[in-house]
Amino acid sequence: MIAEIISVGTELLLGNIVNTNAQFIAKKLAETGIEMHYQTVVGDNPERIIAALDIAYTRADMTILTGGLGPTKDDITKEKLAEYFHKKLVINEEAMQHMSALLEKVQKASLMDSMKKMALVPDDSLILQNHHGIAPGCIMKDGKKICILLPGPPKEMEPMFEEYCMPYLKEISHQVIVSVNIKMLDFDHAPVTVVGEAPVADALGELLDGENPTVATYAKEDGCLIRITAKADDRQRALELIEPVKEKCRAILKDEYIQWIKEETE
Repeated sequence: MIAEIISVGTELLLGNIVNTNAQFIAKKLAETGIEMHYQTVVGDNPERIIAALDIAYTRADMTILTGGLGPTKDDITKEKLAEYFHKKLVINEEAMQHMSALLEKVQKASLMDSMKKMALVPDDSLILQNHHGIAPGCIMKDGKKICILLPGPPKEMEPMFEEYCMPYLKEISHQVIVSVNIKMLDFDHAPVTVVGEAPVADALGELLDGENPTVATYAKEDGCLIRITAKADDRQRALELIEPVKEKCRAILKDEYIQWIKEETE
């Protein structure tokens, strides 16, 4: 299973807000063993949203979209997805009642016509009720294509993902992706000298060509990070695959005056 995240919002393109949603979802996909090869950011433009979906489904089985579920005219993600999947938008009564009760409680106001569009959902879809906001999300299927639509605000998106999407993804994927990160510094000098990426990568050589586990090096301001990543049926098996590769890294680098100072498992 391969997924692609499509983050919708002109404010993302303009740099007005940081795209923390994509980071959150990417980590959760790894927990369920679902691969992701691309992420896309697209503005609130109907033609470009459709184009992003067309491109995504040439290289992924599932898209996960965030943003564009609000009450204004530029909130068009849901409408374009319904069009793309040939579905009608219908009022979800549970969402409507939740919205009315929330407005009455918080603002002592009645439901405005412009807000009613947030209770519209694609028919024949799995509805994800929003217990931390107003607009519901949904999961749609069309043949082998799967689409998950989530609200943009992280305080709404994250709990919705945990409540609905994680159980759903675990049902359709029976693997996990686990990474072990190792940060390295050279303690042979005083003061501490940062070890660069190039000498570490050269030393590891063919280990960087492995497929499962994979080994990659990353340059950081405070040292070189080695990431060893494995995909397996469960977390324990993934860690078992990682362990001998980690020991090979240690053996290769032990004579390079490099000491292991930090190890983290994702």
